[in-house]
Amino acid sequence: MNTLPPHVRRARRPAHKELRLASIIEAARSLALHKGVREVTLTDIAAEAGLAKSAVLRYVETREEIFLRLTAEGWSQWATAVGQSLGDRTDGTVEELAELLCRTLVDQPLFCDLLAHVALNLERHVSMEAVLGYKLATLDALNDLTEICGRFLPELPQPAARELIGDLSLLAGALWQIATPPPALARLYAEEPKLAHMKVDLLPRLTTAARALATGLVTGGITA
Repeated sequence: MNTLPPHVRRARRPAHKELRLASIIEAARSLALHKGVREVTLTDIAAEAGLAKSAVLRYVETREEIFLRLTAEGWSQWATAVGQSLGDRTDGTVEELAELLCRTLVDQPLFCDLLAHVALNLERHVSMEAVLGYKLATLDALNDLTEICGRFLPELPQPAARELIGDLSLLAGALWQIATPPPALARLYAEEPKLAHMKVDLLPRLTTAARALATGLVTGGITA
């Protein structure tokens, strides 16, 4: 007879395994939203999910794989949000597109945080199979976003739309880190007037850059 409590028993059926994996991913999501991706360890995730660390490693390779899965999810959610907002419109402006892309990015703070970590460490501590899965999921979302943006703004060629989306994802990741400094650094910015400008307001800064980039791509950008 199995005397272990249900939440720590090993999942054996496929459906149970999927539920267990989902609980691990949700634990990582909750912790990362609260503490920031950088501060969350695999031990933290295991404790939040009510599992031993060794049990978590039956479902994922590493902590980084969990966060890579969440990043792929973020790409999909970004594409969905943009598509739902733009619908079938074909009469958009550069300003509208830039503002919408940025707003839907900033609406996903965990995604913005994760974007800065992908190339830096997430892709470097998983198997090539995990990287491939992530890349293919991201490519699907990127293709959807490219098509949606090109339909909304016909004067933006697909290669240019792809460039815009890729560049914005990089900017969002970098700017999010600056816009959300750790408490000690935030206090320093608040207490030292000469450093106040270093605290970035994410949405306005990202939107300004997006408008400039989108305008440049429309007027003289990538066509092939």
